[in-house]
Amino acid sequence: MSLTFIETNKLPKKPSTGAGEVTEVLNQALCGAKNVLGSLRWLKSAETYNAEAAGKHQLIYLMDGKGSISLNGKPYDMEKGGGVYLGPTESASIKAANGASLKLFHLIVPQFSK
Repeated sequence: MSLTFIETNKLPKKPSTGAGEVTEVLNQALCGAKNVLGSLRWLKSAETYNAEAAGKHQLIYLMDGKGSISLNGKPYDMEKGGGVYLGPTESASIKAANGASLKLFHLIVPQFSK
């Protein structure tokens, strides 16, 4: 078994579609991950990220900050340590609270057919 250390603080942040910044921390180029994509996302005060349903499983974990997540149009408060699993047909909207920022870990795994 090999171990790959990824210095996530040295990876470049890029503007994210919609709002905030993103950097990939888990992909084929960084560590050989062929079927998963992991990223860190940062949202500033009142910015919103939409996690669209794309036939993939998604896990979104709030590493730092405070905000809300909307599921099926209903908002829920979210704080550090909170997370949500989205199935292949589900989507969510994550918003940083006014005056706060968020750091999210977002893991995307494709849906495999049997």
